Formats: sequence, structure tokens, C-alpha cells
Amino acid sequence: MILQKQLSRMRMSLRMLLIAWSTVICLQSVSALPEVIKLAGLFDTNSASQEAAFLRAITAVNDDRTILTKSLVSADVGRYPADDSFKASKKLCEIIQPGVSAFFGPTTEASSYHVQALSDTLHVPFMQTKYEYALKRADFSMSVQPHPSLLGKAFADFVKKANWKSAIVLYETEEGLVRLQELLKLPKTFAGFKITLRQLTPDTLDYRPLLKEIKKSEETRIVLDCDFDKISIILEQAEELSLLTDYHNYLVTSLDVDKINLDAYVNHNVNITGFRLIDPDSSAVHHYLKKFPNTGEGKENFLFTENALVHDSVRVYAKALNDLDSLQEMEINPLSCGSGEAWADGEKVLSYIKEVEYVGLTGEIKFDSEGFRSKFPLDLMEKVRNRLKKTAIWTEAGGVNYTLTATEMIGQAVMKLQNKTLLITTTLNDPYVMHKIFDPPISPEALQRMSFEEKYEGFCVDLIKELSKEVKFKYKFYMVQGGGYGSFKNGRWTGMIADLRSQKADMAVIDMSITSIRQTAVDFTMPYMSTGVGILYKKKIPPPPNPFSFLQPLSIEVWIYTTTAYLGVSIVLFLLARISPYEWEDDGEGSATNQWTISNALWFGIGSFLCQGCDILPKTISTRTVAIMWWFFTLIMMSSYTANLAAFLTASKMSSPVNSAEDLSKQTKIKYGTYCCGSTNSFFKGSTIPTYTKLNAFMESAKPSVYTSGNSAGIDRVRKEDGLYAFFMEAAAIEYHIERKCDLKQLGGLLDSKGYGIALPKDSPYTGAISRGVIRLIETGVVTKLKKKWWEEMRGGGACKEAAGGGGDQMSVAALAGLYMMLIAGMVVAAMIAICEFTWRKRKLAVDENTSVTHEMWEELKFAINPFAGDTKPNPMVCDSQSASRASSKAMLSKSTAESLHKYGQIGDELSLTKASKDSTYERFNDQS
Repeated sequence: MILQKQLSRMRMSLRMLLIAWSTVICLQSVSALPEVIKLAGLFDTNSASQEAAFLRAITAVNDDRTILTKSLVSADVGRYPADDSFKASKKLCEIIQPGVSAFFGPTTEASSYHVQALSDTLHVPFMQTKYEYALKRADFSMSVQPHPSLLGKAFADFVKKANWKSAIVLYETEEGLVRLQELLKLPKTFAGFKITLRQLTPDTLDYRPLLKEIKKSEETRIVLDCDFDKISIILEQAEELSLLTDYHNYLVTSLDVDKINLDAYVNHNVNITGFRLIDPDSSAVHHYLKKFPNTGEGKENFLFTENALVHDSVRVYAKALNDLDSLQEMEINPLSCGSGEAWADGEKVLSYIKEVEYVGLTGEIKFDSEGFRSKFPLDLMEKVRNRLKKTAIWTEAGGVNYTLTATEMIGQAVMKLQNKTLLITTTLNDPYVMHKIFDPPISPEALQRMSFEEKYEGFCVDLIKELSKEVKFKYKFYMVQGGGYGSFKNGRWTGMIADLRSQKADMAVIDMSITSIRQTAVDFTMPYMSTGVGILYKKKIPPPPNPFSFLQPLSIEVWIYTTTAYLGVSIVLFLLARISPYEWEDDGEGSATNQWTISNALWFGIGSFLCQGCDILPKTISTRTVAIMWWFFTLIMMSSYTANLAAFLTASKMSSPVNSAEDLSKQTKIKYGTYCCGSTNSFFKGSTIPTYTKLNAFMESAKPSVYTSGNSAGIDRVRKEDGLYAFFMEAAAIEYHIERKCDLKQLGGLLDSKGYGIALPKDSPYTGAISRGVIRLIETGVVTKLKKKWWEEMRGGGACKEAAGGGGDQMSVAALAGLYMMLIAGMVVAAMIAICEFTWRKRKLAVDENTSVTHEMWEELKFAINPFAGDTKPNPMVCDSQSASRASSKAMLSKSTAESLHKYGQIGDELSLTKASKDSTYERFNDQS
């Protein structure tokens, strides 16, 4: 059963296959298309290249065995004088009488409208290759040309991708403006973009007056929309007026930008950009050129866009007929302009054309619901030496997407830089650019023959030398006329910025601050030095050193009160010690002694005051209380003195009537100003900080003017007015001058933060490469080394540090001379007292011993200076007293001995007898009683 079911299914499948095959055979046996298919081509006498492309396309279709295998395509070409639409219509009416299936050409506007009207009436498809500006397609017109609105979007996408801020549009006809509508709308959608329109002068090929106006406007971005043959003429005249520099950018709207002959501009780094529709590396192009070798140039080139579009329109139509041939029939009927009878199969053919998808010479071709060509890519072409190179792809959905890597793009910029000698403008300003000092001096004639680097030196000269080694470029310096950095006056820039904007210079190197207004005019690299606005002021001349400056931390009243307190405490201590019984000590001989004499009390007070202590101390509570309070008083007093002494010394070195911008704003005695035309002046004018606004208002209203003609004039005025004028300038310049002019100083810190950068023309292709070079020099310490060289070493650098002796905080001998005087005076007084003591004592000895005082003093002096005399000597006072003592002792000893010998009396001595008789202890001999 299962097998039978499977067999029955197979039979059914075979029947269906046979039916389908028989249907196909029947359809093929029927002639769906005529054997000869006529196509009408209408071309004016100026469109010979399009006509040739049309005929080549007919040949290619007939030779292609994959389409229309049973039909032959033939061409019926009508020619008419250029710009004669009446003859064009008449010629077309003659061509269509035998019957045609489609119209091709013309490309002129007037003739095209006639063909389009006839196409809609007779229902014959019209394959257009010109721009179709209408947003709604005519009923029977099909255009393989991209719609102008999409091309305008491509141009607008590039402008946004390239970050253009402004542009001049040079257009030839009003149609060009329609094609550029999306670009013209950018100012409304792309913030900051400004566009200017200029129409090419009609009926002439001399566009120099218009190009001169563009040069005068300093605009470097130009959108060029004109006939292909005029592009080379305009570029040639632009070169004459120096409008093909490295900083000019041309966006050519022609889709044949890659066919412009750029051999004359091989050494120009001008940026020429455009889009192309035809990819010469595609397989379709290779196959086409193999069959039809290209022999034409310009508009005669087989791959010229208009020619390629004619070819693709024929191939698209042939593809549509081939698709129709497989399913439906088509008949070609005679047509007449007079009858107005429509072709019956016209709508059928048109529907198949709308569904065609074909890859031709101009890329992928498909139509949207409105019948316009959509989803086509464009190649972005940019000039590299003498040819244009593909660098990006544009699509409607994705916009511009670069195919070059970041490394490749940087490499292109570096390659351009290596092949160019950059003109660098600068001006004299220490220490950035200075005249070299020649010893011996040289003659003016010899100086004229020298190169820039032989005549000048400085930080900027060395910086460019190091930068050229890092980035590898050649350069040439020149001095800007007038010496100005650049300011915006009367609607125009001056100085170095003017030279950059006119492309007279490629780079400006000096201490030029990066400001917002300057960045609108030129490009800046990364800052090579950071700085800010500082205040330059003259140092106050210090007063003559006071020998007794160490006494100044305390007022004279305090010193008097302290001395009085010292004397009072000493007297009170003396009195209390004498009153208190516990301060007295028994000497063991029936009397008491007290250590607190008036001299000891004074010694204790002065020793405690000077924090040196004393060898005697109080014993009782009362005297100890006095000592404690005195010690506490001296502790606070000496601590206050020490603190005030440090503060006094610091304040004396920092002494200045003003120390900051706030101090300046609060007074009117000291004037202050800036360089009239620099970034510092602009900083105050644009500041919204109240203090700086107040300073600016004072400077604006000051009479006479406080502004100077330059930094040098400001420095001279600060030194000349001796503390009555302060000058605002960049801190880097202040650092340089205070290293050499020791009477100047900087007040306070920086008022703002800014940087010095290298300026280049706006949108310079070299800005990125130069910036990277500056960063590398900063990272490797080269910039720091150069700054140290030119600020601290060369041309008298470090002179003020040497003058200060390297010890700005050290006290001089003159300031402490009083202290030394007191020490010397004390030693002299002590010596005098010692002499008096000696004289007094020796005089006393001399009176006693009949000895000369002078002789004694001379002996004592010899003993004092004799290094071998030792530490002991005989004491005359002690020796005399000892002799007297010995004599007295002898006498007493003799008396005592005698008494002890005659204790019991003497024989025959009556007194002894009497004494003995009275004393029972005595023994009597020979007593008669």
C-alpha cells in the first residue's frame, strides 16, 4: 500500500513537470518580442560622445548572448542643431513613424521637455540621462542619473565630515543652485556654518576679477559647480592669483573630478576633492574597456559620466525587455505625433523597467517607488600630488566613511610637509627672538649677507630648529612688517595673523597667546608653554639697616614695662626673702645668714628672663610664688618676642603697598596698565569678574593713558615711576625680566591661565603634525631645557639670584650690628669692672706692703698671658694672715708650755706657794706645818 501511494505521487509530480515544460516550450515558440527592436536616439550636434556611447551600447546588447537572444536591437538616431528644440521635436516625429520602443537623449533642458511631453502622450518610455530636478517623476520618464537632491546630500555630508565652517559657492547656472539645495540648507542645520554665493561671470572665460574678490575675502574653501571644460580654466587662473595654496580646499561638484588633468599642479598641495560615480576598478568597467578600448579624453572619454549613463540606460532597458520576454509579449506599432495615439504596450514595458536591478558602468542601478535611482554609492576623491585618490565612500544611509586609516592620513600630511619649505613669520621680543651679539661688531653689509639664523637667536629659533628635526620639514624665517602679533581692527586682521590668513606665511612663532578671537582666524598647535597674566611692580627700596632691629618686634613702651617689671620682681623677691624666717640659715656661730642679697635677686631675675636658669633658688612658698609668676611672665614674653621677630623679618622683606590685583583695585594712588593691543588687554575687556572689571574701568578712564605701546615700554615705566605704576603682562615675560632686573618683582599669583601656541592658517593640513611634534618635545623635556637655557642662563640670566647671594631669607650683619655692639659693650664694661676690682684690691695690698700698684698689675698681666704659669698662684692676703696667725700661735704656745711646766709652781716662788696652799690638789713638799 505504501509503495503504491509513493508511485502515485511520483506519477502526479511527473505530470506537473510535463505540463510546466510544455507551457515553457509553447511560450518560447511564441515570438514574445519583435525580431527587431527599434530604439530612438535624439542628440544635438554637441553630443557626439553621447551618441557614440549610445551606439556602443546597442552593439554591446546585440553581442551579449545572455539577453534578447531572439531579437535584434537597432538604433534610429536623429541629429539636430544645438539649442534648437523645434528641429529636435520635428526630427523625433520623423523617427517614431515606423514605430519605436523607447526614447534616448537629449541632454539639453528645452529639447528634453519636448521629448518628455511626447513620451507621456504616446506612452513610450523615455530613458533620461540628464539631471531631473522635479521631485515627482513624469509618467513615462526614467532617469539613471542620480537625483540632484541625493548628490546635494553627499556634498553636505562631506562638508560636515570635513568640519568646514564657511565656504564660497561658485556656480555657473541657476540649475547648479537647485542641485546644491542640501548644501545651501546647511547654515540652518549645521551650527556655525556660513555660506556665500558667487556666480561665474557669464559670456567670458576670464574669471580673475571674481577670484580676486575671493582672495580678498580670505576664504579658503570653495565649492565649484560649473561645466567640466571650465574647471581647468578656473584652476589655472586661481593658480595665477595664489589661490591654489596648501590651505585652499576645492569641492568640485562634477562627478568626473577624477578626469581633470592635474599634471600642472603636481608640486601644489592644494586640496581638490570631489565625488565620482564610476569605479574604474569594477568588473563591468573592465569588461566594457576590453570590448571598447578607451581613446578619448575629457568629455570624449568613454567613462565620462554622461557617456556611461547613456550606455547604462540602454543596458537597463534591454534588461527590462529580457525580463518581459520570458513572461509576456510586446508589439511595436507605428506612431504619429499628429494622431496622439498611445502605444498599447508602453505601460507594460515601463513596469518592467521600474523593477530592473542592474550593475553597470555607473554602479548598481535600481529605482525607488517614485522611479528615481536610489541606493547608489559614490567614491570620494582627493588630490594626492598629480592625481586624485579614493579616500572614502559615500552612501545615502551611512554618509561619508573614510577608507584610509588614521595612520595613512597622518602619513599623507607628513609627506606633504616633507616636500614643502614652510615660511615662518616672527618678530623681535626677548628672549624669543633677539639680535645676536657680535664681538667684535660686524659691518651692516656683512649683516645683510647673513641668513636669519646667523643674525638672530632665541627660544623660538631653537624651538623651530628642534621641531623641524622631530617632524622633518624645511623652514625659512622672516620678520613681519610692523612687528605686530595680530589684532582685529576695523574689520580686518593685522600683523602676523594677517600674513597667515593671506597665506603669505605658513606659521607664526612668538609668545602668541591662544585666545578665542584668534582661534576664529587661525589654527593653533598644542601650547608649548603655559602662562597667565601677572603684575610687574618695582621693589620697594629697603630702608638703611637698623643696628637694633632685634628690638623692633616689641615697642619701646613694652621694653620699659618689662624692665620695670624685672626690677620690681627682684626687689619684691629680696624683701620677701628677708621677711620670711625660712629663708634664713643658722651659720653655727650663733647668727643667721640669707642668700637673697639684692645682687642675687637681680641675678635670679635676669637669668630667668633669658631662660638660662640660676644657681640659687627660693625655698619658701612666698618667694617661690614670686618666682613662678616671673617664670610664667618670661615664658609668654619670650615666646611673643620670638614669634614677632620671625613675622617682623618676613614682613620687612615682603613690604609692599599692594600685593594683589584686589589691592590695586581698592586704591587710586598707584596707576596700572597693559600693552594697548595685546591679549592681556583683551582679557580685562572681556572679563566678567568684578575685580577685573573694576580694574579695566580704571584703565579705560585714566588720564593720561596708562596703556603702553609694548611690553618694553611698560617695563621702563614701572622702573621710572618708582612704585607708582604697575604693569599687567604675561608671567613668562615677568619671569624673564626679574631674572635680570633686580629692582623688579611679581605681585601675587596669576590672574588667569593661558598658553603660547604656534599659529598656522585656518584649517591648515599641517596643524595636526606640528601639534604632535610639539607634544613630543614637551614629553622629552626639550622645551623645559630650552626655557631654562634662555630664562636662567643666557643673556644675564640668574643675575639677581647671584646678587642676592642665594640667601634671600638670611639676615645681614648690619641688621644685627646692635647685638654685636651690646656684646662688645658688655665685654668692655666687664673688663673695666675687672680692672677696678684688681686696682682696688692691689692698691690696698700696695699700701700695706709699700708695693707699687703698677708693678703688681704688670706681674698679674704677665701671669695671665703666660701659658706655662699653671692654674695656681700664691695668695698674698692669705700668706700675710697665715704669718700673723703663726706668730700668735707661737706666743700662745710658749705661754701654754710655760704654764704647763710651772703647773705645780716654782721653788721659791711665793705666788706659787700661795696658790698651791689654796689648792688641795697640789702636793706640798717640805711643808713645816
